[in-house]
Amino acid sequence: MTMEIIFVTGKGGVGKSAVAAALAMQKAQSGRKTLLVELGRESFYQNALNLSAVSYHGVTWPGFPQLEGRFTLALWSGPECLKEYALYLLKIESLYRLFFENPVTRTLIQVAPALPELSIMGKATSGPRRVGPALNYDTIVIDAFATGHFMALLRAPLGMAEAVRFGPMGEQSRSINKVLSNPELCKYVVVAFPEELPVVEGLELAQDIQQTVGIKPTLVMNRWQEISASVLQEHSDEEYLQRFQRHLQRLEQRQNELLALVKENFLPVMLPQIFEVDFSKVVTALTASLSEVKL
Repeated sequence: MTMEIIFVTGKGGVGKSAVAAALAMQKAQSGRKTLLVELGRESFYQNALNLSAVSYHGVTWPGFPQLEGRFTLALWSGPECLKEYALYLLKIESLYRLFFENPVTRTLIQVAPALPELSIMGKATSGPRRVGPALNYDTIVIDAFATGHFMALLRAPLGMAEAVRFGPMGEQSRSINKVLSNPELCKYVVVAFPEELPVVEGLELAQDIQQTVGIKPTLVMNRWQEISASVLQEHSDEEYLQRFQRHLQRLEQRQNELLALVKENFLPVMLPQIFEVDFSKVVTALTASLSEVKL
């Protein structure tokens, strides 16, 4: 079974993490051993799911014993990815501390452009490249950084490959970029919701991704409001009904205008607004909505 890597990104606040979790759950339910990764030093899922901690090496997604062993959640940061790779190469931790934990090297690492991003991308693509510790998963879904920071993450290997023409650093950067540009291995999902700024920014981001890696992303329209007459039947006050009807008409018109804009270049996936405060229930509902979508 070929490993697949799915990057999920979008403007902050569009429901990126919920969509990433739903995609990961969908893959796990289909029988694929799935790792959901969030990037950074602090875990969103830890608070959303009331977990004691989310570790670098992963914890089981709670509440679904039938998926135990097939649905793992992890938190990766640039320094941790770099440390793991360095230890893999040097084999001995004392050598790692000698080379990487002295003040001079630590300062160089902190100021080195794109090194944290390069380390994360090296970890994400290590399976297909057969480099570093084994990642024994069929699918890796990465809840990636938002918009501009994601493009810095995506461009890091390409920039390093252009800057360093020879030696191991250049070779590793080129091999990372080769995986990121392979549509058989990598997929990209841009999440937006039907308001002008998220849609416009999502379209620009999707186009930047396509220009950078040559792969057309899937654009997900999250929180899509289905407008139907049955909604109005839940109320009997005539004045309220008229005001609510005008609101729904304006909402439908705005959504359709934004949908037409998106459809000029992308075939979007529509995910409904989930009226639920329990994050686990939101993810479960979105997973059901994704059941007919193939990524």
